[in-house]
Amino acid sequence: MASSAVDRYKQVRVQTSTPGELLLALYDGLFRFLNSAKVCLENNQKPRANELLGKSYSIVAELYLALDHDEAPELCANLSALYDFCMTRINETIRDGDVQKVEEVVRVLTPLREAWQQAVPEAMKEASAKPGKTK
Repeated sequence: MASSAVDRYKQVRVQTSTPGELLLALYDGLFRFLNSAKVCLENNQKPRANELLGKSYSIVAELYLALDHDEAPELCANLSALYDFCMTRINETIRDGDVQKVEEVVRVLTPLREAWQQAVPEAMKEASAKPGKTK
C-alpha cells in the first residue's frame, strides 16, 4: 500500500512540476544512479551496477532527445556531443566494468548540473515576477 502512495506522489509531482524542475529531477536521478553504480562496481556487484547504468543511459538519452536544435542550434550541438560522450562511456562501463568511466561521466556533467541548479530557480523567479504568469 505504501508503494502505491509513493507512486501516486511521484505521478502528481511530475504532472505539477515545471520543465525546469523536471530537468533537475532527471539530473538528480542520473547522479544518484551513477554514484550507486560506481559503489556496486567497487563491490563487485556487476549485475546491479549494470541495471543502474542502464537507467543512467536512459536518462542521458532522454536529455539528448529533448534538445531543441531549432531553438538553440549551437548550444544543442555542444550538448549533443557531451551527451553522446556520456552515453558511450556508460556503454563502455557496462561492457568492461571500468569505474573510471563512470567518474568521467560524473566529472563532465557536474558543471552542467550545477548550472541548471542555479538557472532553474532564477528562471522561475523571473517568470513569477511577470504579470499574469504562474508556474
